Parts: sequence; structure tokens; C-alpha cells
Amino acid sequence: MRLIGHDGQQLGVVSLSDALNIARQQGVDLVEIASNATPPVCKVIDFGKYRYELSKKEKESKKHQHGNKVKEVQLSPKIDPHDFATKLQHAVDFLCDEMKVKVTLRFRGRENAHKEIGFQQVNNFIRDVSPFAQPDAPPKLIGKGINVMLSPLPKNKRAKNPKEAEADESPEVVEEPVQKKEVKPPKAKKVVPVTAAEESSAPEFANTPFSDLEPK
Repeated sequence: MRLIGHDGQQLGVVSLSDALNIARQQGVDLVEIASNATPPVCKVIDFGKYRYELSKKEKESKKHQHGNKVKEVQLSPKIDPHDFATKLQHAVDFLCDEMKVKVTLRFRGRENAHKEIGFQQVNNFIRDVSPFAQPDAPPKLIGKGINVMLSPLPKNKRAKNPKEAEADESPEVVEEPVQKKEVKPPKAKKVVPVTAAEESSAPEFANTPFSDLEPK
């Protein structure tokens, strides 16, 4: 196999046992990086670090591909303000996701006679989205429509997506503990002691059963 050192140095063609010995001496792993080559190419490297570098490269490549995506937002000269705000939010979502946005406005029928209204709508859109993007070129009239391409601003210069800002500012709901009602023990009845004098002055029938008091 053809062996490459951890610093990228070519170590030449060596046997498997020699390559393993070199890896053990350096306290790293022997990783095959080109199995289809003749002879196969292996590298002496820390396998954990190697996997980390591969995953990092994959993320960078995906990010680059994601940034090349273009989303389209269509407007009309007589667009409703609510629809305008909805399409604006869609564009902000795309731009904050590192995508380009192509804004198109089509004229239909008599709308072709008032192209200034279409340009006004597009310019309003560009103005409202300016915290997140900038146009690659001024809006252009192409055929029966107006086109303009918007590119996202760098992350450090771009405003935060309003959706994310609202989520961060939403207060947490804290449940108040339920206070248990304090149950008071019943009041003890006051017992008045009877003195010997009071007991002697009591009527003779005080301690007599009711059955003996009935008339015979």
C-alpha cells in the first residue's frame, strides 16, 4: 500500500505490517482513504479527527449548495397589503436561510399601460427587505414583467428574522403554586369545674334517673 504520514508526507509503498507498526509508534490509526487506487492509499491519522474533518467538509459543501438555491416571489401591480406582507415574510425566511430571492411582477391586460405602478410595488418590496438583502441590480422590465434578484446580506450585517426574535422575546409561563387552605383544629370546649359547695347545693333529684321521677 502507499502510505501517507499524518503531516501529509509521502512515506512510499510499504507492507501492511510496516504501516501498522508506524501507526502504533505514533499512537494513531491507519486509515484507508483510496481503496480503488493501485496500490491502495492509506494514511496515518487520528481516526476521530479524520471523521470530524470529513463531516466539516460535508457541511461546508451542503451550505454552498444551499446558498446557490434561488426562490421566487411573485407580485402583482394590484397586490393586497396583506398578501404583500405575507410574501415579504416568505422572502425574509428564504434570505435568512442563505437563499437568493428572485422577485417577479407580471402585467396583465390593461396593467401594461401603468408600468410605473409595478415599479413602485417592486421598489417598495426592495425597501422593506433591505435589512436582510440587497438587489444584485436595479429592477428591469423584461417582456411583460419586472424582475430583480435579491442576495442575502452577510450574517453579521443582516437583521434577525422577526419570527426568531418573537420566539426569543416570548415570556415564559410560570405556574404559581397552589396554596393549600390551612385547616384549623376545632376549638376545645371550656370545662368549668364544679366546687364541693355547688355540688352540695344541687337538688336531691339531680342524680336521680328520669324513670324514678315519673309519677307513680
